[in-house]
Amino acid sequence: MARTDIPSSVEALQQLVVSQQATIDEQHQRISLLEEWKRLAQSQRFGSRSERMEGEQGHLFNEAELEASTEAPCDDAEEADVRGHKRRKGGRRPLPDFLPVEERLHDLSEEEKVCTRDASHALVEIGRETSDQLNFIPARAAIVRHIRPKYACPHCKEGVKIAPMPKLPVPKSIATPSLLAQIATSKYVDGLPLYRQEKIFRRLGVDISRATLASWMVKMGDLVEPLVERIRAEVRAYDVVQCDETPFQVLKEPGKRAQSLSYLWALRGGPAEHPLIYYEYDPSRSAEVPKRLLRNYQGFLQTDGYEGYTALGHEPGISHVGCWAHARRKFDEALRGQGKAKKKGTKRTAKESRARQALSQIQALYRIERELRDATAEERLAARQERTKPLLDKLRLWLDDSIDSVPPQSLTGRAMHYLAKQWPKLVRILDDGRLPLDTNLVENAIRPFVVGRKNWLFADTVAGAHASANLYGLIETAKANGIEPYGYLSHLFELLPALTSPEQLDALLPQNLGSEALSPT
Repeated sequence: MARTDIPSSVEALQQLVVSQQATIDEQHQRISLLEEWKRLAQSQRFGSRSERMEGEQGHLFNEAELEASTEAPCDDAEEADVRGHKRRKGGRRPLPDFLPVEERLHDLSEEEKVCTRDASHALVEIGRETSDQLNFIPARAAIVRHIRPKYACPHCKEGVKIAPMPKLPVPKSIATPSLLAQIATSKYVDGLPLYRQEKIFRRLGVDISRATLASWMVKMGDLVEPLVERIRAEVRAYDVVQCDETPFQVLKEPGKRAQSLSYLWALRGGPAEHPLIYYEYDPSRSAEVPKRLLRNYQGFLQTDGYEGYTALGHEPGISHVGCWAHARRKFDEALRGQGKAKKKGTKRTAKESRARQALSQIQALYRIERELRDATAEERLAARQERTKPLLDKLRLWLDDSIDSVPPQSLTGRAMHYLAKQWPKLVRILDDGRLPLDTNLVENAIRPFVVGRKNWLFADTVAGAHASANLYGLIETAKANGIEPYGYLSHLFELLPALTSPEQLDALLPQNLGSEALSPT
């Protein structure tokens, strides 16, 4: 009986070994994935944020498949690095001509103005040496006192006349247009929270509470609303629009906890010479928000891979364009997850090799774009058809051949599947030369808000959130059109209260004003 039991026991042990080995393999794969995520998290926290490859020279890696996947020869890459590059010369930068000059004369005494060899010979001036320094005059507050004489008839004792008060941006307040412009610029350009500005004013001897400052900013947000709506209409009228969103915490929001997140949505459009930026606050990140923002829009819509934009991309008349920077970022994260580079001569893993190959090929696309930086839209489209399209075809072949070579749950596998899913949107850069490779322009437009949010952290009320969106959008449009924000806002707050026609309003839009109109004097 014992011998008849042995085969079955051995078979059971073999099955147990196979089962345990499968469990070990599964756990090993899971540990490997967790280690990738750990290394990525450490890199994101302590490492460089740049996604740039070392020297952007992927061809230096000694891998046959990498060489085969790169079309651009080394000579072209060197020319791309040099062409159009302007190195900044060292030395002191010149001071602006419009600054007032205070001259300080440093002269010899009368006793010293004699020849050292013969005291009877008086020295004569043969020239002057000048050197400039930049002086700083601290901000100071001043009172603007409006005086309005009253007139009455000394005989009739009635019919008192007085000149009307000029229309103010905030009626019955102490705020002048320049003060409001300074507060808005400090918060929305320099990221200075209102509670810090309150302390600054106190140091100047003026007591203005944070609540008052906040109330003024809400009123300014309402005042510029007609201008912001004009910008939104012009963004929608242009047939190339980029869209992005970022979290925004609002403490006193109906139906939501203070800890919950709302969102600031950004649209960037308009021609290259006059870009337009529109911000809008919304408590939701749902797909209904971009649908509402771009209702009846016709043209190209460029976004990142967030699924909330997918439905809008299926709307009639909209061509949904992807972002190559986000595709590249996935492979950069995969490479960071691999950890430090192995010693020379050590064989790389399939995942590391594939991530490097993808980054190298995507960088080749960007090298072409840098060469075309000053090209017209027509020239860029022709160059993309001739030079970029073959690179995209090779990249697609590489992706189809490589996507099954690494686990789909790994960072490299996720990057490959993201690239495959986004591919129909990414190749739309071949449809129009005005389309950039990525959404960096709208991300750069929304970055000042993100930086400022690190200082002031949240909005207190929904009204404050709407005001912030309006003022941020107006300021970023002014900056994109080369207009200095403080001068623009001061000019705007001076004229807006007295406007009487739509034509006057349109003349105050940043894209219509021109940078020379508000140049420093």
